[in-house]
Amino acid sequence: MAQTEKKGGLLRKSSASKKPLKEKVVLMYDEIFTTEDPSKCNPRFWEELFLMKVNLEYLEGKLEALDGEELMKIKDNINSLFQHCIQALGEEHPIRVVNALQTLCALIRGVHQKNKSTSGFDIINMLVGFDKAELCMKNLMESLDSLLCAEGSESLKSLCLKLLLCLVTVTDNISQNTILEYVMINSIFEAILQILSSPLSRREHGYDAVVLLALLVNYRKYESVNPYIVKLSIVDDEATLNGMGLVIAQALSEYNRQYKDKEEEHQTGFFSALTNMVGSMFIADADEKISVQTNEAILLALYEAVHLNRNFITVLAQSHPEMGLMTTPTSPVPTTPVTPLGTTPPSSDVISSAELPLDADVQTSNLLITFLKYSSIVMQDTKDEHRLHSGKLCLIILTCIAEDQYANAFLHDDNMNFRVNLHRMPMRHRKKAADKNLPCRPLVCAVLDLMVEFIVTHMMKEFPMDLYVRCIQIVHKLLCYQKKCRVRLHYTWRELWSALINLLKFLMSNETVLLAKHNIFTLALMVVNLFNMFITYGDTFLPTPSSYDELYYEIIRMHQNFDNLYSMVLRLSTNAGQWKEPASKVTHALVNIRAIINHFNPKIESYAAVNHISQLSEDQVLEVVRSNYDTLTLKLQDGLDQYERYSEQHKEAAFFKELVRSISINVRKNLAFNTLSQEVLLKEFSTIS
Repeated sequence: MAQTEKKGGLLRKSSASKKPLKEKVVLMYDEIFTTEDPSKCNPRFWEELFLMKVNLEYLEGKLEALDGEELMKIKDNINSLFQHCIQALGEEHPIRVVNALQTLCALIRGVHQKNKSTSGFDIINMLVGFDKAELCMKNLMESLDSLLCAEGSESLKSLCLKLLLCLVTVTDNISQNTILEYVMINSIFEAILQILSSPLSRREHGYDAVVLLALLVNYRKYESVNPYIVKLSIVDDEATLNGMGLVIAQALSEYNRQYKDKEEEHQTGFFSALTNMVGSMFIADADEKISVQTNEAILLALYEAVHLNRNFITVLAQSHPEMGLMTTPTSPVPTTPVTPLGTTPPSSDVISSAELPLDADVQTSNLLITFLKYSSIVMQDTKDEHRLHSGKLCLIILTCIAEDQYANAFLHDDNMNFRVNLHRMPMRHRKKAADKNLPCRPLVCAVLDLMVEFIVTHMMKEFPMDLYVRCIQIVHKLLCYQKKCRVRLHYTWRELWSALINLLKFLMSNETVLLAKHNIFTLALMVVNLFNMFITYGDTFLPTPSSYDELYYEIIRMHQNFDNLYSMVLRLSTNAGQWKEPASKVTHALVNIRAIINHFNPKIESYAAVNHISQLSEDQVLEVVRSNYDTLTLKLQDGLDQYERYSEQHKEAAFFKELVRSISINVRKNLAFNTLSQEVLLKEFSTIS
């Protein structure tokens, strides 16, 4: 018997002596694409259709090939197909249900392609007809809800979630997707929570469920009451919240692992050999090429959970003793679509061995640690737009955390110490820190390290002003908590002070270039006020009296930078230009720093002259400082420990609108409905009675 080949819906005999034969399902599709009712000649037409293997490519292609007018002519048949798909979802035979789900995906995507054209017909009318839309969509959502909550097939649940993701992402701007009104009215929120609270379901479908929830929360979130926002904000079930945290932790951990693998591969490659020969001159350029695609969808889910649900804050510090212990899923995992690095959902309820702590006896992994590591990678390179968005979102999440009283409590808890190995950008003037030298410290130290690292590594021509402002705000909010609760944190504050002074130096050195694009005085004022916080309240939160002395030492040692800043802002505040007012604010803020410099410098010079010392040591300067505090006069500055709380709607709406659009496009692009091959499905549903 001659071999048959299948291509584009055609069955062709290899002898090529006869005309190609169309698959039966393709012939049935062709009948739908006529103006006649296909069930007139064949009463069992719809029953037979859903026993046929779906040809997604042909069906979508056929829909896309028609113009709006042609499609309107067959609207009744399209409506009928859509309605019979919904009916088939209630069938007992799983194969019918699978085929109905896949057909619905193709219909929605194919019809939407036409909605982009000038014909301008409404997608809901085209799919179901206005008169039946409410009832049909209610039935569809109820069927999907039942399938997701049932004990049945995991493959069916996977397809249901993919159909829902298809529905949500069918338009770039999800708020313009009118179909979602029916998803709001007929909520599947509880079904999503059920998936996240069950270990088996979470392992199989957690990633899709979390991304779906993050997208649904963003539907017209500023224009109307979104039930998914309301419901997410009041979830208090521990198993559900922990399940959501686990899914997010796994996805971020997977990104961290892939980055680490690429980094190691990179270091053992050609560039490493070259660097060994010629020194470190190529290090920065070589490492810039290490790139793993960021995962904004999962980061958005983390943001929404942290921002909307106070109870989720506890999940951030929830340690997971099973992390790093590899287990095999108890049931087959459905094939996942091929997606770019960093976007593939992890397939099990475990974290990779890369997340294991250095001390094998101490389990130190949690969601916040994984997130901080992720942030340290994506915030390295902000030149790429996706990384810039990711970096900004990381800082927004950290802003929400830094404002939360409970989060601050565990961040600063001396009994919760961790080693957090952040990724540091390779720089010629510093050695790579050895991982094993990392001390165990409260988690706030890792947050501060991340902020210091960002400050030090992004002083460049394309200056990320917005990210710097957020960075300084996070530090300020943490200091406000420490001052309020009198938390004496044992941290290397000198590194922060040094980074801040170098930032001021950079702003002054590049005044002309930066002022053409940014109001640098806003940032300068924030930095100066951080020093004012330390000067005014440092005795309440710095770990020891000597730490306070060291603060004065750093200000005196680097006095030239503060003098130069004062000269610059004085010059601009006495001119009648656009920078007069913001520059004068910095002038007033410098009053105490200048008082310290003007008070101690003469004393130090006098001490040096009396003792015939040309250059004083640090200890000698500190001795002068300690013995002259009593004659120093400082002004009390108001509002140093006050800050404006984060508000998404008023300041970040445009950013999130663009971010969600980007995520929607990416999810749609990577959504594959045919990943569950017919062979896999037939194995799972081996008997059709």
